[in-house]
Amino acid sequence: MSLTLTDIQSAADRIKDGVVRTPCLESEALSRRLGTSVVVKYENLQHTGAFKARGALSRLLLLSDDKQRRGVVAMSAGNHSQGVAYQAGRLGIPATIVMPKGTPFVKVRKTAEYGAGVELQGDSLEEAATFAQTLAQEKQLSFIHPYDDDAVIAGQGTTALEMLEDKPDLDVLVVPVGGGGLIAGCAVAAQGLKPDIEVIGVEPELYPSLSNALNGNDRPCEGSTIGEGIAVKIAGKKSLPSIREHVKQVVTVSETSLERAVSMFLSRDKVVAEGAGAAGLAAMIEHPEMFAGKRVGLILTGGNIDARMMSSILMRDLVRLGQVLTLSIAMPDKPGQLYAVAGICADMGANVLEVEHTRFAMDLSASAARLNITLETRDEAHAEQVIDRLTHSGFAIQIKDPTAP
Repeated sequence: MSLTLTDIQSAADRIKDGVVRTPCLESEALSRRLGTSVVVKYENLQHTGAFKARGALSRLLLLSDDKQRRGVVAMSAGNHSQGVAYQAGRLGIPATIVMPKGTPFVKVRKTAEYGAGVELQGDSLEEAATFAQTLAQEKQLSFIHPYDDDAVIAGQGTTALEMLEDKPDLDVLVVPVGGGGLIAGCAVAAQGLKPDIEVIGVEPELYPSLSNALNGNDRPCEGSTIGEGIAVKIAGKKSLPSIREHVKQVVTVSETSLERAVSMFLSRDKVVAEGAGAAGLAAMIEHPEMFAGKRVGLILTGGNIDARMMSSILMRDLVRLGQVLTLSIAMPDKPGQLYAVAGICADMGANVLEVEHTRFAMDLSASAARLNITLETRDEAHAEQVIDRLTHSGFAIQIKDPTAP
């Protein structure tokens, strides 16, 4: 039986006391940057920092009293696990969460803090799912699937239900895609309220699982992605009918676009987004022609990102924009050279972040030294001006990647 708007409205009524009605606001900063109207649903402000708390509660509330007493088991790379752990804790339901071994520490830690037992098993979602299903059978636990479950899909769809109630003038809804539960629910809800709205899915180019399922392709789904929350190899079967009927298109985005989107959310919109949560914005960055002149609704699906990962992404983006660069300068080993370089940088308005000076570079003569100097500049053009000034002053310069070891 196909999911309906009524199913999602019923889920909304069922979960209303256990989830946050998150803000759905126009982002002036993103709208200016992208040249079109951008509205963001900030699900990073949801319980556990992600939309997954909706579907988890929707499913848990439909369990019989006996099944609730026995307990539940779930598998996830993070946000579903936290959603199940949090909502099960609220309801007094014992919960065991199975997570792949490579799950970010912040998600493992938070899941345990919500009171669930955590099992790290398998090197992929699929291997973790196999272990979780075996555990469910052995201990007679209810398995709470992260996306291939009608009640979970209906719960996720309440996200779009709220968006269209708050912002009924949206032209297009852009939804991150992993297993397909969120986009299936949101597409049914959105077009149930506004039949002419376009729904576009976004998945990492390394994990085109939904594109494969819709188009009969067999492209590989593998590799390291910052969108680990949507790094799914096989899309859910129960979501496919709704997706085929209501979703206009599914696009893929590069790792670079995901990184840029995470950075843009923080620097422009002043909010934290994880890689998967920023996929909608990544699509606008990589495919701007699709959204020109339209009022676009983005779902920032989650903000659970490791601090180390965020730091790396921000630094890489500064390098990409030419705002941070490291110059390797060969110079005569005599007094005044370091002073001369620093003086030029100061005169040009560049900020010196780090300096490394060595007399033992084996590719230089014994009468020479090497200076590695990391600079902060206004932009790429400013960086080029600094380099030109140093070059015209007689210094031999190579540009290094400051993020490299």
